[in-house]
Amino acid sequence: MQPDNWSAAPADRASGEGFERFLDRVVTAEQMRAIEGSLFEAGMPVAALMEKVAGRIAAWVVDRFPRQHYPRVAVVGGPGHNGGDGLVVARELFALGYSVQVCSPASRPKPLTADHLRYGEYLGIQTFQRIGDLAPCDLLIDGLFGFGLERPVEGAMADVVAAINALDCPVVSIDLPSGLHTDTGAALGAAVRAAHTLCLGLWKQAFCQDEALTYSGQSHLIGFDIPAQAVAAVLESAPAVRRTTPATVRAKLPLPRQPDTHKYRVGQLLLVAGSRPYAGATLLSALGARASGVGMLTLAVPESLRLMVLAQMPEALVVGCPETDQGAIARFPDDLDLGRYGAIACGPGLSRHAMAPVQAVLDSSAPLLLDADGLNLLAELGCGDTLPSRAAPTVLTPHRGEFERLFPGQLAAQGTAGAAAQAAAGQTGAVVLLKGACTAIAHPQGHLWYVPESTPALARGGSGDVLTGLIGGLLAQKIAGAENPLAMALDAALVGAWWHGQAARAAAADRTELGVDGFHLAQYLNPVLAQVLA
Repeated sequence: MQPDNWSAAPADRASGEGFERFLDRVVTAEQMRAIEGSLFEAGMPVAALMEKVAGRIAAWVVDRFPRQHYPRVAVVGGPGHNGGDGLVVARELFALGYSVQVCSPASRPKPLTADHLRYGEYLGIQTFQRIGDLAPCDLLIDGLFGFGLERPVEGAMADVVAAINALDCPVVSIDLPSGLHTDTGAALGAAVRAAHTLCLGLWKQAFCQDEALTYSGQSHLIGFDIPAQAVAAVLESAPAVRRTTPATVRAKLPLPRQPDTHKYRVGQLLLVAGSRPYAGATLLSALGARASGVGMLTLAVPESLRLMVLAQMPEALVVGCPETDQGAIARFPDDLDLGRYGAIACGPGLSRHAMAPVQAVLDSSAPLLLDADGLNLLAELGCGDTLPSRAAPTVLTPHRGEFERLFPGQLAAQGTAGAAAQAAAGQTGAVVLLKGACTAIAHPQGHLWYVPESTPALARGGSGDVLTGLIGGLLAQKIAGAENPLAMALDAALVGAWWHGQAARAAAADRTELGVDGFHLAQYLNPVLAQVLA
């Protein structure tokens, strides 16, 4: 059930003591320049660093693309040090018996890159200036441009990129696919479409942007022994931006449970969902909540759905609510005490006719997750006026369309999903989970996390309903006895989003990207977690 690219980032095992705490950090181009600059100021020769980096890349290539299957390698080297990295890789692969050829399209490479080019020619590596002169190859290594590119790729270099993309062989990009902006992940004119990208040292922000996924292929972190103090000097005073990892999830799961616990100690969730037109959303969100392990699950549904839901979820308490003429929940029964629940999740399948229950959960003292029509109705109320006054934590889980309704113009104004989520969290005091191929999760105090491991299989109705129930159940468990409820709300969102994505990837590996409907997605949640814990 585990996909081939289950671990998108092999750990930087060769890094010094203390560096491990930075393995999940995400950096901008400016921050990476500062880190590398401090190494050079401390005495690390640029040439020595280039040799180390290229040696790690060559070792990765040999392991993933062995010579007996990929004997012919082409390297495209640009004018800068990214091109120099590629030329050293070419030399190392040539020494290992690969048939290597180099394309160096730049007329004036940097001195160190020019030295490597000249030495490769001395060794007998065929070198061309025009990419069209390369012989057929089994693998191409893209070293045209690295991180920090800011100008559009145009003219002759755009032609080189187009020729790379037209090749019928795997492409491995060094640090970033040539032509991508390091921070936004946007293509600057033309950009290479890689099968694999080897991110060097620390994760660049581009690897957490939806826009980059078309170009980056499978992403891998390649370490080169950055001293922890060099990273700390740049990052420890900066707002933390991180990628969610299996280690993060293990640390934040509501496990292990106390041996003497019982169902009322491990979370009580009220799930408010469904309407006659959207009855299935109730069941899918309930399946997500079931998988979370929450101790007690109560479902508030329109009365007309109560018996159907009870038949499918016999372990849950199902409360039938008075309903509108359109089959939506009109109000909660008088004896339903919202304050008794550890958390409330509200929204899947409600329809736009359920304003009264949404207003009621917003007025409650319980930690609250809003999704789907809960968010659409919140947009009508005005989230900037409604949410800051809530004493309990709130989690919002919009996709981009819902986010735009809640926070008009923020995505365009902020430039990236992460920055937009941070702005929204600061405005509302809520944890904001902005769904996408790379999900961004922002805390009101400025912390930002990305969940970049996902699959197009999730582009299907119902998958978000499963996520709502899963995070809601985790929220109820994490809040129980918590000293910092808002931090626990962030933990629930992080764990739920990562867990949900990994289940989808495992399901897609078994069933293809066409076969992951909401019901089967929920069935993969617990087996995937068992693998993570093992």
